[in-house]
Amino acid sequence: MSRTARRLAVLLAFALGSISAHAAAAQDRSAPRSEPRPATNPLEGNALAISNGAAMFHNRCAGCHGADAHGYLGPDLTSYWSAGGTDARMFDIVRSGVPGTEMIGADPLRVADKDIWQTLAYIRTLSAVPAAAPIGDAASGERVFRANCAGCHRVNGRGGQLGPDLSRIGSARPRAGLSSKIRGSSDVIRSGYEPVTLVTRDGERIRGVRKNEDEFSIQIMDARERLQGYVKANLTAITFDKQSLMPAYGPDRVNDRDLDDLLRYLTSLRGAAEATR
Repeated sequence: MSRTARRLAVLLAFALGSISAHAAAAQDRSAPRSEPRPATNPLEGNALAISNGAAMFHNRCAGCHGADAHGYLGPDLTSYWSAGGTDARMFDIVRSGVPGTEMIGADPLRVADKDIWQTLAYIRTLSAVPAAAPIGDAASGERVFRANCAGCHRVNGRGGQLGPDLSRIGSARPRAGLSSKIRGSSDVIRSGYEPVTLVTRDGERIRGVRKNEDEFSIQIMDARERLQGYVKANLTAITFDKQSLMPAYGPDRVNDRDLDDLLRYLTSLRGAAEATR
């Protein structure tokens, strides 16, 4: 091999080694690290961490849990530790989410472990509101649910499917949020249950909830709980409604006592093995 050929071979090997090193470094930066997770918050009481955590909480969490973390769409977080919750369990909830609810997990490529610990350090500083004495009768509330809600909502395998499954609703919604939804004062609609009205070329109007959609087609569940697919070219209108398919249950439909019973039942639901029909 000539001197020039040997020199080119050395330069090529050096270049390939450098590229491999850079690629490995980039992969190491992007991949989440599997370091042992502490059982308790390593940043609890750290003033800077609490300050950073407050900003993160208000940007990422307050929309569901309320500006004071006492609950809105999501549950009250301030009483978690006083009720026996652990730092490790709360970390896992934030990292992995809660199945069957809107609480999705924090992407490890976007949210570092330190960010979660800082947020939890802030929440830990918030004063817990003393739990109010529970009111209502859960057994009576289940009867109210079966009479008014089970046509659209399922609990532990029983009920309809037009609305969200409520088997774990007690771990995902505070009493106040549930009351607002039932009475009709909340306009929040869960993803996957957005109401839509379709108009076909022959003038038929079909109302349901959107399940899937792409550039050319849309799939909905209609009021009879049938999954229906439509080619958009065969429709003259697709309207996404702001009003939920769920009607408002005012005092004329569910009186205050029945509402208390219904709320007691719903807040007791924490999930169970799905029952057979």
